[in-house]
Amino acid sequence: MRLIKLKEVIQKTSLGRSTIYEFMIKGTFPKQVSLGAKSVAWLESEVDDWIMERLGERDI
Repeated sequence: MRLIKLKEVIQKTSLGRSTIYEFMIKGTFPKQVSLGAKSVAWLESEVDDWIMERLGERDI
């Protein structure tokens, strides 16, 4: 299990910061994990799963 910071999430998904947070609010993107004062991260496996779901949708 690996936690990744926003910079890496942006790099992996090619999404902008505001889009990531907008998707989170809509419930369509993995939620962040609080690491303490003003520090958050995401589970890399959840972000990878989200990417794979998007790839699966293109084949429909």
